[in-house]
Amino acid sequence: MTTPEPQQSDQPAMLSFVRDLPNICSLTGLLCAVLGIFFAMVGNFPAAIIGLIWAILFDWCDGMIARRMKGRTDESRAFGGQLDSLIDIISFGILPAVFLLSYGEFSPWFLPGAILIIASCAIRLSYFNVFGLNDDSSYMGMAVDNNGIIIAFVFLFDGIFSHTFSSVIVYITVITIAVLNVAPIKTPKFPERWVYVLTVYVLGLTAIYGCKLWCT
Repeated sequence: MTTPEPQQSDQPAMLSFVRDLPNICSLTGLLCAVLGIFFAMVGNFPAAIIGLIWAILFDWCDGMIARRMKGRTDESRAFGGQLDSLIDIISFGILPAVFLLSYGEFSPWFLPGAILIIASCAIRLSYFNVFGLNDDSSYMGMAVDNNGIIIAFVFLFDGIFSHTFSSVIVYITVITIAVLNVAPIKTPKFPERWVYVLTVYVLGLTAIYGCKLWCT
């Protein structure tokens, strides 16, 4: 009795998608997010914010590059969409949660906020993956990349108030953005040209938080 030869799979190799430029951009954003998580855990909050804002910029750029590239296969587009969504959970859900917990000195009182931001981010992204845009120019609920933009701005005021009061402000901010992520409200989808505004914002905050690092 002869043993049937195994059929060769026509599926592409898993790592073949890593060569795709938008996916490289997404993975670079993931690197920034992981560095942000690390720095948040060790209490280097300015460095954590720098990682967060650069994760936002790469998240914007990967989609822009993907839309402008010609000749991408349906498989590449589908893989890139899934990769981007999974990285978004890490960048805009887990990173803010770890930041909140660490800034709150890992007090159990901050745990509900950390759970809420991760859960709302996962729900928001899952909803978007199923239903997409509300229309051509708006989302249902606030897009999760805004989480990092808001947190980075609010944390500019760190050091003005006592650590306890600042912790409460960060906590309230995280709770608010978590609610906005899943709120039944329409939020605008910014056109691609806004990436230049975001780039200026990221470079400006990088300089500010870099100065904070230099001075400490």
